[in-house]
Amino acid sequence: MGQTANGYENLTEGHTEGRTASAASNPHKVSIIPLIFLIFYEVSGGPFGIEDSVSAAGPLLAILGFLIFPIIWSIPEALITAELGTMFPENGGYVVWVSEALGPFWGFQQGWMKWLSGVIDNALYPVLFLDYLKSAVPILGGGIPRVLAVLALTVVLTYMNYRGLAIVGWAAVCLGVFSLLPFVVMGLISIPKIKPSRWLEMNLKTVDWNLYLNTLFWNLNYWDSVSTLAGEVENPTKTLPKALFYAVLLVVVGYLYPLLAGTGSVSVDRVQWTDGYFSDIAKLIGGVWLMGWVQAASALSNMGMFVAEMSSDSYQLLGMAERGMLPEFFSKRSRYGTPLIGILFSASGVILLSWLSFQEIVAAENFLYCFGMILEFIAFIVLRVKNPNVRRPFRVPFGTVGCVLMLIPPTVLIVVVLCFSTVKVAVISFAAVLVGFVMQPCLKHVEKKRWVRFTVSEDLPDLGEEECEEGLVA
Repeated sequence: MGQTANGYENLTEGHTEGRTASAASNPHKVSIIPLIFLIFYEVSGGPFGIEDSVSAAGPLLAILGFLIFPIIWSIPEALITAELGTMFPENGGYVVWVSEALGPFWGFQQGWMKWLSGVIDNALYPVLFLDYLKSAVPILGGGIPRVLAVLALTVVLTYMNYRGLAIVGWAAVCLGVFSLLPFVVMGLISIPKIKPSRWLEMNLKTVDWNLYLNTLFWNLNYWDSVSTLAGEVENPTKTLPKALFYAVLLVVVGYLYPLLAGTGSVSVDRVQWTDGYFSDIAKLIGGVWLMGWVQAASALSNMGMFVAEMSSDSYQLLGMAERGMLPEFFSKRSRYGTPLIGILFSASGVILLSWLSFQEIVAAENFLYCFGMILEFIAFIVLRVKNPNVRRPFRVPFGTVGCVLMLIPPTVLIVVVLCFSTVKVAVISFAAVLVGFVMQPCLKHVEKKRWVRFTVSEDLPDLGEEECEEGLVA
């Protein structure tokens, strides 16, 4: 098939016929409904965690942020994922994009930074889950019982990933419906109490821009994570763009609806708008029963985000191994078709990083994620210029110049987020990046000495030069 370890030697040989890198090894493909909710949980999981946007900037800027930010960030990222994810329908995802455009060294760096940011992100969810339970079970507030609970929860959710992506996908559907329903009810009950003037409250002199931007960024990124599952998706060239479209709608509405209900129906005290405050809003609007439902939904939402993120992280490692970037044992699948070694590595990273605070986790993962997105943007444009005639089942409806213009606002946003990072976060993140710079040549040396086996999968898909443009929901 004319492949090399870093990509396709000749992108214009042959044609794709819906075959993916894992077609022979995993017959249990993910359909569109579970895929939508996997994306939902990789990006959002519900409005839990958006309260800090009100605390940082007030109701008006919070509402505007969740209206404007998706346009300048989420939609461009989703469009790039739809084009490149269908162009390369395999589990390497963004690693493959960057490797093909910029070479294997930068492809590996992309994989390292994205995997590390994903594991850092995932370390947050068992901790948040226990935070919601500690009011009912005070012993989980700290000490050995809390450590044991984090370990037990990580093991249980890791086992769910081990049993198969289809199980994880349908679990995400059930958890997603349960997590969103209380906010639908809360919004309906709040209608008679809403005062639109409350939505207009703003004081620019008291805005905490660092917290505001990090909150928006954290709650509206990771659209590209689904690309590392492309090899497990049923008919990815059609399913992936549609799932991204519906997931964007679900995420944006899932944020704005409760935000409008909460800020419009209750007098806003910005000091109180911190993580978990939606449960207090629910109590004020509907009573104790609604508060309990929101708390339960929040706890279970963290479980959904954990399993979705771990799926993306572990299949990314499998995809890198299929490309010859990691040792062959990372590509081995369990009897359920899941990447066993990738799951174990990701779970170990979660446990090791679970001691970090919430603010440190968000800031550190945002910093690393920004570096990865810069590489993705560059790769997207380079592939447009380098391989203009390669078959793209979905194509962003702009020419190369239009795509460059589309990426200017999110690039500026990345620079702003990086500038607002603390020195501590910047130093730790740069150190992590340097580890990747050392790790890649070390792995190449190991491969050269044949201390560990590296191989390139023979099942990777071919790409043809035939053009095929489809709409996002065609």
